[in-house]
Amino acid sequence: MTTSAWLADSEQTDRLGRCLAETRPSRAVVHLQGDLGAGKSTLARALLRSLGVVGAIRSPTYTLVERYPLASGGEAWHMDLYRIGDPGELEFLGLDGDEAALWLVEWPERGAGGLPVADLRIELAMEGAGRRALLQGVTATGRAWLERLTGKGAFAHHS
Repeated sequence: MTTSAWLADSEQTDRLGRCLAETRPSRAVVHLQGDLGAGKSTLARALLRSLGVVGAIRSPTYTLVERYPLASGGEAWHMDLYRIGDPGELEFLGLDGDEAALWLVEWPERGAGGLPVADLRIELAMEGAGRRALLQGVTATGRAWLERLTGKGAFAHHS
């Protein structure tokens, strides 16, 4: 299942983050893909903020992973793997998947083989003055998430 959304501005990106937060499963892995400046961190921040994360939401560009406690239990891990050279480097980050209720992974292709399978893949691309978001449910969990999301009537649905 695939869904496409046009994000005309930052408010629309924030809205997508809110909708993702409102419909998310209790545990999920999200791969955020797209070129530099495509809006991956902006979308991740909006989703985290909508899940009740307060205070600074730092970009994990240099730390590689930022962890945030969730009111619903567990942690959200926001990762940026742009700077890793080999998926084996993930071993040094101390990632125990049982702690994470939500994985938000930017540049997941750089961690290929060292990451859990994505439930939801979101590809962001600049398009004119805005962005195009292509959301793909990869697993049964991800497909059910997208069904809930599209059930809100927020996005054009394309299979």
